[in-house]
Amino acid sequence: MLNPVTDDFAAKLRDLLPAAAFKEDSTPYLSEPRGRWAGQGHVVAPGSTEEVAAVVKACAAARIGIVPYGGGTGLVGGQLLQDGPAPVVLSLERMNRIREVYPVENVLVCDAGVILADIQKAADEAGRLFPLSLASEGSARIGGLLSTNAGGVNVLRYGNARTQCLGLEVVRPDASIWHGLTRLRKDNTGYDLRNLMIGAEGTLGIITGAALKLSPRPARVGSAMMAAPSPEAALHLLALAGDQIGEGISAFEIMHRQGFDFLAEVGPDVRVPFDDAPEWCVLIDVGLPAGLAPEEALENLFVEASEQGLVDDGVIAQNMGQRDDFWHIRESIPEANRRIGSVSSHDISVPLSAIPAFIQRAPQLLAEIGAFRINCFGHLGDGNLHYNVFPTRGLSRADYETERPLVKRVIHDLVHEMEGSVSAEHGVGRLKVEDLERYADPAKRAMLRAVKDALDPLGIMNPGAVLRQL
Repeated sequence: MLNPVTDDFAAKLRDLLPAAAFKEDSTPYLSEPRGRWAGQGHVVAPGSTEEVAAVVKACAAARIGIVPYGGGTGLVGGQLLQDGPAPVVLSLERMNRIREVYPVENVLVCDAGVILADIQKAADEAGRLFPLSLASEGSARIGGLLSTNAGGVNVLRYGNARTQCLGLEVVRPDASIWHGLTRLRKDNTGYDLRNLMIGAEGTLGIITGAALKLSPRPARVGSAMMAAPSPEAALHLLALAGDQIGEGISAFEIMHRQGFDFLAEVGPDVRVPFDDAPEWCVLIDVGLPAGLAPEEALENLFVEASEQGLVDDGVIAQNMGQRDDFWHIRESIPEANRRIGSVSSHDISVPLSAIPAFIQRAPQLLAEIGAFRINCFGHLGDGNLHYNVFPTRGLSRADYETERPLVKRVIHDLVHEMEGSVSAEHGVGRLKVEDLERYADPAKRAMLRAVKDALDPLGIMNPGAVLRQL
């Protein structure tokens, strides 16, 4: 049984940490982007791995829970605790140092609190690329991104956060420090502890540092938006693009017309490259070596795809400004969704070949519940869709509180039936604990619990996230 933070314990923390570690206003740390939950707790921001260890040691002795806090951009409630004994909310924002860059090795070592955009900038200044990219990269911190195994738009080519990490530094639940900041590509000395911590959402330890894998910058980049008559056509376009361009495809995003309608309805303002928004379109991004022209590769793809009936319109970016405009559309869709206010949002994945059937069946099942607007978009290249269900015009999500659990169940049941995942890239957090219990294989659940009990026997690490607090 965990204990809440008391005034005496808060005073003890002030003896352990400098004044800069304490926040006058804790409000920003106790909310989440969608505004569905409010957290609680005493916020501290250690400035070093040793200070993190001191906090963990004190919390372990007092049996007080710890909720790690990165950039606060998580969408499944993993960064806040709404119920139960008030925890220590441990922010990593002061641990924001790029420790070292090794351009020849394609490695960057940094603190866990470094903002993703700053890592991208440091890599760029070294003539390299850190390809993890997502809408919240201006505020998301690398420790949180690794803890949730974030995905983003470049998974098709570069993999998710797990693939882009070589080593970690972690404060364990007993306050000992695992010095695992290896820069090695090969190390077969026992269990893969790095991958155990990545995706654990702070339930097994607190990531304080990371050795990240950099990539060469493509010499030439290009983008195109192509209108596809159906999701099935878009899927065949993806296969054709793979045949023609190979690993030069960095991203392959699908968008439905509803997303353009939302942008027109509530903003942000964007420049749409089509006179009339198509029912479906894809955004293709490529990065090629010197000597190969992205525009030519995309034009050849469009010509062949047109002959096969896979596309019926398209625009190829002729300069970086047009390419940025294309990506501004894609990156603005989540903000438009937020302004509309969803009844239920779903971060799901299914096998690629099942995507057309899922997109066809889901609205039919939802129609049995009521009338909705659906905005389906996401990373077609890796099978990850953001399938979001919205009120009809004139209504708000508050009018659908009764229907919301039904909508979620219908979508997740269909995903499970199609051998997919109800959490493709956002994690489990606290929002999807019941989903994990409902859909995960019993043997998997048993192994997850065994790992948690072995590494965190007191249950102080992010209590109630991923696994229900016992």
